[in-house]
Amino acid sequence: MNLFSDIRALVVTALDQMVAEGQLPADLDYANVAVEPPRDAAHGDMATNAAMVLAKPAGLKPRDIADALAEKLQADSRITVAEVAGPGFLNLRLASGVWMDVVKTALTQGQSFGQSQMGANRKINVEYVSANPTGPLHVGHTRGAVFGDALASLLAYAGYDVTREYVINDGGVQIDTLARSVYLRYLEAHGQDVQFPDGVYPGDYLIPVGQALKDKYGDAFLDKGEQFWMEDIRNFATDAMMDLIRADMAQLGVEMDVFFSEKSLYGTGKIEAALASLQEKGLIYEGVLEPPKGKKPEDWEPREQTLFKSTDYGDDVDRPIKKSDGTWTYFAPDIAYHYDKIERGFDELINVFGADHGGYVKRMKAAVAALSENKVPLDIKLTQLVRLFKNGEPFKMSKRAGTFVTLRDVVDQVGPDVTRFVMLTRKNDAPLDFDFDKVLEQSKDNPVFYVQYANARVCSVLRKAQDAGLTVDDETLAEVDVSGNTHDAELAVAAKLAEWPRLVEIAARTHEPHRIAFYLYELAGEFHALWNRGNDVPELRFLQDDSAASLPKIALARSVAIVISAGLDILGVTPVEEMR
Repeated sequence: MNLFSDIRALVVTALDQMVAEGQLPADLDYANVAVEPPRDAAHGDMATNAAMVLAKPAGLKPRDIADALAEKLQADSRITVAEVAGPGFLNLRLASGVWMDVVKTALTQGQSFGQSQMGANRKINVEYVSANPTGPLHVGHTRGAVFGDALASLLAYAGYDVTREYVINDGGVQIDTLARSVYLRYLEAHGQDVQFPDGVYPGDYLIPVGQALKDKYGDAFLDKGEQFWMEDIRNFATDAMMDLIRADMAQLGVEMDVFFSEKSLYGTGKIEAALASLQEKGLIYEGVLEPPKGKKPEDWEPREQTLFKSTDYGDDVDRPIKKSDGTWTYFAPDIAYHYDKIERGFDELINVFGADHGGYVKRMKAAVAALSENKVPLDIKLTQLVRLFKNGEPFKMSKRAGTFVTLRDVVDQVGPDVTRFVMLTRKNDAPLDFDFDKVLEQSKDNPVFYVQYANARVCSVLRKAQDAGLTVDDETLAEVDVSGNTHDAELAVAAKLAEWPRLVEIAARTHEPHRIAFYLYELAGEFHALWNRGNDVPELRFLQDDSAASLPKIALARSVAIVISAGLDILGVTPVEEMR
């Protein structure tokens, strides 16, 4: 049940009647006709822009259309007031019974209330985390992991066929550096005194990897040049790091459907096949790029390169795909990787990257547009930095990691649920301050607590009701007559519940899971307000002396918990039934 869609359908039906009666011309496009919550709640429950968007194509004044439309809408029993405002906006007020029908629907549908078929089972690939397998995940990866995982869950809830994917960057020079770093730890495990030069990974997390390498290979690599051990240790170290990263992600409840190895693109013809696809379209050529804008680097010189004509698809400059020595640039395997995704039949692609990949967006979108002939959209979401604080001071780096704060540092401090929720309390492209003290506060200013407390309060009501001998399962509550819940505070809760299905579709369409966290905070606020009103107005309390009077109140409370649980599930957070 999407009440906003239902009322929009009512508006469209009324417009069709006006066409049939000659009040409007035929063949009007209703695509931009919307029904939304008004900007000011004092103006009504819903508002439609129908008269405003149809006035010009209809050749009529907006208010004339709005007046006629208002008359049609008020004939429907669901609409109590249809009032024209300003130049032609139409504000609507709904009968209280309409809002209470939402409560009954939530109780009947349970966790599926708000689920959408908007995605129509379209195949969508969400690639996220994809950290270089050279160490544990850090706090920046944590935000990307939480955002990507919540986005994937949101899209699945909205009817998409979602694949969660991690690309293992195991084809670059960083893996050689990892292998050399592990070799030093291997020498340490053999009792040798080792110095760590610049350019290697010094974190303590490689100590057990070096020991494990010794346990497997003994002294086979001692006093041997790189040519004797590089490939074996590359593979061993990459596997060890991926085990570490999988364990880190498990701390957050993040599981991938696919781990794609970049190395699988090399020497298999996949890079060549992807570039041949672009070559056939006339998008690969030999040319010389203009010098970089601004101050020209001293070592810059014009040279002919193999280039992808990405400017044909909105990029600022064409991009090199082969170095002067004949080897691929980093962009070539990226093109091949996305070509592989297209070949796997995905209808849409989403990549979640850190903010440092901002310069990468246009070129990758251009490549996907060219490879798919503009049939497969690619959305790249950038996650901004996370600033950590504790006791009013910046949180220091992890000694174990060597240079950064790890995901485990964060989760060990506050737990996975708090970590996930807080990471979604800002839009992905906005910086996020994560204060370890504040995220554990039990106050309205802490959204994690505020939402969880609302759910815990509902659970408390249900427990007390059961102790009093009431039957309060969802099936029973769905049959309760809730029409007597007519107080403004009760209707405000039901009206917020009615926004849930619409909010899910908006968040899924815009790829913005933070909207779910914001909505849950607002829903919790309406519930807490109703709870507090009960202190002054006894008939608003959820538990009354008369059981028949209690059940409609309990039904409303339980519907709030249903939506909170569904929303938290999308965010990957476990609802709390009792605050401790």
